[in-house]
Amino acid sequence: MVNRLSTLYALQIIDDQLDELEELRGDLPLRVNSLNAKVKEIQDQIDKRDGERKSSMEQRKINEEEIERLKINLKKFKAQLYQVRNNKEYDALTKEIDHSESEIKRLENDNMEMELKSEKLKLEIGDYTPKVEELHELLKENEVELKKIIKENEIEEVKLKDKREQIAAKVRKQDYNVYMRIRKALHGKAIVTIVRSACSGCHNVVPPQRQIEVRQNRRIFTCESCGRILVSHEISEQAEKLL
Repeated sequence: MVNRLSTLYALQIIDDQLDELEELRGDLPLRVNSLNAKVKEIQDQIDKRDGERKSSMEQRKINEEEIERLKINLKKFKAQLYQVRNNKEYDALTKEIDHSESEIKRLENDNMEMELKSEKLKLEIGDYTPKVEELHELLKENEVELKKIIKENEIEEVKLKDKREQIAAKVRKQDYNVYMRIRKALHGKAIVTIVRSACSGCHNVVPPQRQIEVRQNRRIFTCESCGRILVSHEISEQAEKLL
């Protein structure tokens, strides 16, 4: 049981050191992620408006081609008016003329609306562009700072992670799962010693009988207040030797 507890506590020591390296990065990782999200959000808005603008321009071109075709037909229909031989032909031609003129007017109005919309989209893109450029610059600065910190501690972090893998491989699966569950719930600190009759994790007093049981190193005990695993100073000293 001593070896079992010592190995588990050794894992906590290594995780503490890794947590310290993580703390050196401060909120930089969160800031980088947040800036990336903001850049993507604004860029998506720019891309959406740019797509709408291009689609509008393509439709305007199609409309202009249709207007040109209708004008040619309109000219032809009007010329044929002078060649009609009866009212039926005249009515058919005037119907075609009215339809062509109506379609030309509708398409020209559509193009005018799309042109106004295109200009509006262009202005909106112009408003977004400086914002995304500013965020890109800020993101670049934060990424450079984060990479610098990571680089400075890279060798130490690699060594610690390698050592952690070796220690974790010796920990029982059941113990490891309990350890990780407590670690996640209590901000990284899953195993603590008793200091001045109190749990060094939550600082609540540990009952005398429980203190005696912890010192005997016969099984795993947890703090009745916070749920952290309690170990004796003998275990903590033994764990240091494993490192």
